[in-house]
Amino acid sequence: MDTNTVHNPAVLVTSRPWRLGRTMRRTMLVAHILSAGAWVGIDVVVGVLVVSGWFTDDRAIKGLAYQALGTFTVWPMLSAGLVCLASGIVLGIGSRYGLVRYWWVAVKLVMNVALCMAIVFALRPGMGDLVEHGRALAAGRTSTLDVSTLFFPPAVSLTSLTVATVLAVVKPWGRIRPSRPRIARRTSTSAVREA
Repeated sequence: MDTNTVHNPAVLVTSRPWRLGRTMRRTMLVAHILSAGAWVGIDVVVGVLVVSGWFTDDRAIKGLAYQALGTFTVWPMLSAGLVCLASGIVLGIGSRYGLVRYWWVAVKLVMNVALCMAIVFALRPGMGDLVEHGRALAAGRTSTLDVSTLFFPPAVSLTSLTVATVLAVVKPWGRIRPSRPRIARRTSTSAVREA
């Protein structure tokens, strides 16, 4: 080691963290927007089916609405949610926003995970009973299944997705922690030049 070398541990590192390339970022952004749009669309269809089942007097329409809800809701909605989650994670890791660097990104991440968990653990378990309820109504039989809570999944999901969209556009609240410069040791040649 050279005796003329001065070590100053408070030198800022100017290296940039890994980022997505332009094409990959655009691809992930399109996937994220399309999956979120599909998720919103599926929620609207679910809302229409719930309202149709509640307010129609025609037992055949009511039965068909509940059968369609029980058969076709969970997997398309969960698929859209998981694609939205995966593309959001890739965008977060590969962009300047990070996953937990900004409040608005962290809130969107938590909301996406919570909605996907709600689909799996709260919505999916009752779908088989809902299909049977719809079949009974369509066949003219009576069924005692309580469907009063069916309003909540599309209402909660649409509200959450609307909030997530607003957060993505407005980007409020700033950083979770103020950024601190990364510290590194100077190389011997840069220290010698300053001496």
